[in-house]
Amino acid sequence: MAHIHDLTALEQAAAVRSRELSPVEVTEHYLHRAERLDGLVGAFVTLTAERALDQAREQEARLAAGDSAGNPGDLPPLLGVPIPIKDLNLVKDVPIYFGSATYEGFVAPVDDSVVERLRDAGTIMLGKTSTPEFGLPCYTETYVGEPARTPWDLARSAGGSSGGAAAAVAAGLAPAAQGSDGAGSIRIPASVCGLYGIKPTRGRISSAPIVPDLAGLSTNGPISRNVADAAALLDVMAHNNPGDLYWAPPPALGSFSAYVGREPGRLRIARYATPVVSGTEIHPDVLAAYESASAVLESLGHEVVDIAPPFGEDMVPQFVKLWFSFACMHPVDEEMEPKLRPLTAWLRERGFAVPAPDFLQAQSALQLATRFALLVTDEYDAVLTPTVTQPPVPVGWFEDVDSPEETFERMKHFAPFAAMYNVSGQPAVNLPLYWTPGGLPIGVMLAGRFGDEGTLISLSAQVEESVGGFWGDRRPPIW
Repeated sequence: MAHIHDLTALEQAAAVRSRELSPVEVTEHYLHRAERLDGLVGAFVTLTAERALDQAREQEARLAAGDSAGNPGDLPPLLGVPIPIKDLNLVKDVPIYFGSATYEGFVAPVDDSVVERLRDAGTIMLGKTSTPEFGLPCYTETYVGEPARTPWDLARSAGGSSGGAAAAVAAGLAPAAQGSDGAGSIRIPASVCGLYGIKPTRGRISSAPIVPDLAGLSTNGPISRNVADAAALLDVMAHNNPGDLYWAPPPALGSFSAYVGREPGRLRIARYATPVVSGTEIHPDVLAAYESASAVLESLGHEVVDIAPPFGEDMVPQFVKLWFSFACMHPVDEEMEPKLRPLTAWLRERGFAVPAPDFLQAQSALQLATRFALLVTDEYDAVLTPTVTQPPVPVGWFEDVDSPEETFERMKHFAPFAAMYNVSGQPAVNLPLYWTPGGLPIGVMLAGRFGDEGTLISLSAQVEESVGGFWGDRRPPIW
């Protein structure tokens, strides 16, 4: 058998069910790798080894009970598979930092409902993956842990805000991971870590019981090495709770996994590579990745059509107002404010200065712009763009400037494509299709119609197979 971390999440689950592997054996393998390698990649802010092993033993008992009852088929498909949780999500009785030194000593009082879903599915939480302060930056550098680094070049950032989750999966410290995405926070790290990631449709996954959905920008979602694992995780994570403001229609085939082996048919795919943030330059390697992806899609028989950008530059200042305001969502005691990072303090200062009418007007303007944009994008089965505008950047690059305002400008120019689909609520995925001559991953993004993750999954699986499965079985040196 290959090393345990060479197996996909679904392959590990199958090996557990067939008794080739035990949940404890799998969990110990990943805990040992994390203890040995996490200091290099900064994937975890908290490892919960004893809790993980307890959960693994519980799943072994669950497996034995299913066998003795003669109903092993009733066991969940991911039983015994380790899936870490991002440190923006509450796990009862486990410390949570939200990426901030201002929350040192705080222990979560409840589970997020998506954490409950993952636990009920038999997955095992290895620990909490690192995230930037309150999930606001698109890079993961904090005062509570090491920077999250892409395993493809340990001098470079793993992105954010699901940077720790992506670093864990790309380094083989977990087979897949739970992440979240409010302005590209799954797709950005997936791009710079060479992974597949899904930002689901708005309303697909509840943020209950505490986190509000408000403008509906943020959602939980899966990060994995391959499409099938991500679809299986999305099946587990998708749910709604009473009080949710947004709901998404269920998949037409009954599950997202059902789309993995389904031929998508000949699709009409729009594409554009003009950033919504004016003055943004796109690195030649990113444009090469975009053109390469277009050629792959055309080689599979799809029609690829150039379109004008459906989202206009006038959306940017409106989105920025919301982002400033959301920086104020986490309560911080006044005496703890000196522990905030400079960017967070700068964002919160501006957020507290946004009057409520301005916030509502900004949200209204974004909704109006979305309505016009969907008139364009709904004519196509998918829309192709770059995910980010540069290859992975060095750790510290975003803050290697004279002020937080300049850091924020660098963020805007680095990831101008992803956030627009948080505004529209459309599903979007990162495809890890391209590596630079120097061996750095560069992803491309596909967005779909509202509620239609199925087409994106079907198309992604087709593309994955066409390039050799698991995106050519590429592995970083640390593997």
